[in-house]
Amino acid sequence: MVKLTQEEVKYYEEDGYLLYKKQLFKPEQMQELSNIFEEQWAAVGKKLNSELDTPHFRDERLLKFLLHDDVLDLVEPLIGPNIGLWSSHFIAKEPFVGKQTPWHEDSAYWNGRLDRFDNIVTVWLAIDRSNKENGCMRVIPGTHKGGFSEYEKVSEDSNIFSTQIKNIDDSKSVYFELEPGECSLHDSRIIHGAAANTSPYRRCGYTMRYFSTEAKVIPDKNPNFKIWLARGKNIAGSKFVNE
Repeated sequence: MVKLTQEEVKYYEEDGYLLYKKQLFKPEQMQELSNIFEEQWAAVGKKLNSELDTPHFRDERLLKFLLHDDVLDLVEPLIGPNIGLWSSHFIAKEPFVGKQTPWHEDSAYWNGRLDRFDNIVTVWLAIDRSNKENGCMRVIPGTHKGGFSEYEKVSEDSNIFSTQIKNIDDSKSVYFELEPGECSLHDSRIIHGAAANTSPYRRCGYTMRYFSTEAKVIPDKNPNFKIWLARGKNIAGSKFVNE
């Protein structure tokens, strides 16, 4: 059974992130999830990133992972008992050519799609080993009180996105080094990114994103986008596919 301590919850609230250095799923479950990723990655010609957004829309086998009690038990102390599944994303950085992820806030890319961003958490589950060498995720602790910084243009030749947050002090970075099956959790508003993968090792993770149902998902701003009620009650009246 997954359980966070009071100290871990307080740490997350103050710093905007938490490393969960334990196995989230059983070995056979992790193998199944890894196999699904390999199938999906092969289906898009092993291209990077955006083609593997919301893979659970195409493959409902992923829902048993996304709605698994062990994941929701990890999330509930951080955002409360009424939980919606917002999104998921396979993120694979190939050896040597995996682009860097510029400094950003998830909330900035979702601006207008929900009416609040204070209780949204991403579980970043390592499918491959993730470390400094192959471009693991990094955050600037405590930057989750805002969520809408000032951005500037960057080249997509070397970056996954076309913009980045201005004037970031890299020296404050905390690196999320994870073994396969371990995960990190971060607030949707925290400033984070990742260096390019210049190593000979692939870096793949599965992001599982959840929000408190106190937030309203705006239908007009989310065409053809599907959300699930994962646990508890639908507080704000968003339209969930499983209600």
